[in-house]
Formats: sequence, structure tokens, C-alpha cells
Amino acid sequence: MGDGAKARRLPRVVRERQMLDAAVRCFARHGYQAASMDEIAELAGVSKPLVYLYLNSKEELFTAVIRREAQALLGVVAEAVVDRSAPPDERLWAGLMAFFTYAAGHPESWVVLSRQARTQGEPFAGEAARMRDEITAFVAALIGEAAREARGGADITERDVAALAQALVGSAESLASWANETPGVTAKEAAATLMNFAWSGLGNLMKSERWSPR
Repeated sequence: MGDGAKARRLPRVVRERQMLDAAVRCFARHGYQAASMDEIAELAGVSKPLVYLYLNSKEELFTAVIRREAQALLGVVAEAVVDRSAPPDERLWAGLMAFFTYAAGHPESWVVLSRQARTQGEPFAGEAARMRDEITAFVAALIGEAAREARGGADITERDVAALAQALVGSAESLASWANETPGVTAKEAAATLMNFAWSGLGNLMKSERWSPR
């Protein structure tokens, strides 16, 4: 029996993964509007009608790509910070390392999540926002834990924690894109840069040492 017959017997889940992998590459290279279903089908090694049969439309395909890539990123970050016995700074470092390592190791996925999904309006921007909200919640929880453990952290409010988490996640997103586009910058270097920048400031806050405008 030939290779063609073996290919036709591939399980649906394998075929869908091939299509989504091809779509990630195509959307990252060309953007949503310019991406071609013909090219996606060719990259996946299937016919264009089969792509439509499995995923219905270009919009649904793009949505499926965003959801899959977001869940993969969230999964590695969540796994990295799961050890609640570790101090908050070590958990934050582990989370940042996981985040930057994933972005560096999956640059096309990161382009889709950080750039393409957010610039195409709904429903795509909403999918990206949900991913960002989950990551921000991880970070807020870690900052809150650090504040509770610090002797001087009692004056850090929930609003402070939420604002700091937003700032740190926004910085991480920008830094990950910069690191991926700058030759020689490693995931560890990017994570250490943000950790030093963020945790030094957080450490002062925990000691109730705040900067204020003159």
C-alpha cells in the first residue's frame, strides 16, 4: 500500500495538527488578511477543501490557531509556577523563564499571539486578551504573596498589585518581541533583565520605600 493511502488514514487529530501548524507559519509570515488558504493547505500537505471541511472558514482557523498557541503558552507558565513551596521571587523567575523560553522557541507562534491576533479586531483580540488576563493573574498572585510575606508590605493595596502585574506583563511582552528580533539575546538574558528591573523595584515596595515625584 502506497504512502498516499497511509496519509489518508491519518487520524483527524493528526490532520488538524498539521493544518494548525501550517496556519501558524502562514499567519506569522503574512498576517491574517494576506494569508492564503491555498498556501496553508499546501504547507499542511492536504487539499484546500479538506481544510474547510475540518475548520470551516479562515476566521475559524485563525481562532483555532490563537486558542491552541495561547493554551500552550499558558500551560508552560502555569507548570513553571506550580510549586507553592518555593518563594515568590523564585516562582516569578521560573514563570518568566518559561515565558521567554517559549516565545524564543516558538517565534512564529509568538508573532501570531503578540501581533497578529491583537490587530485584527474581534473575535481574535478577545482570545489574545484572555490569554494575557490569565498570565497577569499568575503574576498578580505572586506579587500578592510576596507582599504578604514581607514585613513592610502591608501598605501595598490590591490595586497596587493589579497595576504592578499589568506593568510587568506588558514589559514581558514587549521584551519578548524585542529579544526575538535581536540577534544574540537569549531567553535567560531577557528573563534576567526583566527580573532585575522588576524585582528590585518590588523589593523596595515591600520595604515601604516608594519613589514619588518632587
